[in-house]
Amino acid sequence: MTKSKKLDFRPNEFVVYPAHGVGQILSIEEQEVAGISLELFVISFEKDKMTLRVPTHKATEIGMRALSSPDVIGHAMKTLKGKAKVKRAMWSRRAQEYEQKINSGDLIAIAEVVRDLHRTDDQREQSYSERQLYEAALERLTREVAAVGGGDELAAAKQVGDVLESRVAA
Repeated sequence: MTKSKKLDFRPNEFVVYPAHGVGQILSIEEQEVAGISLELFVISFEKDKMTLRVPTHKATEIGMRALSSPDVIGHAMKTLKGKAKVKRAMWSRRAQEYEQKINSGDLIAIAEVVRDLHRTDDQREQSYSERQLYEAALERLTREVAAVGGGDELAAAKQVGDVLESRVAA
């Protein structure tokens, strides 16, 4: 068994877990599982009322990462301003691709999903599954923007909304 690189995360630090978004490391604890002693990151996802325990030696393999830099946030906002790229593939195939992007933990990919699924008032209404994917991507994007910017989710949601609306006005 190869040991993957152990990440240097500390308690109270915010991290991004690909399948769940932004969480905060509460502690690093030792736990015995099936007779093997494991060191675990205990991560809290406050909004989802969920606590996750991730083996420290598996964190990189899983894709856990530090919050994005302000440069990456800026790139994500620029991505939101772009023109929506909607492929002509079947919805089930596109939905699968959007789901993969959302769960990748890659902020730019999540911004692409928000951009592609965003609808203005004069456009046709979204289907239920489209709306679900859009809201999931928007929430992930907003939470990370808020965490990088100091934690105000309402301000982050307004910032993302303003960028999307500026795209329509242009």
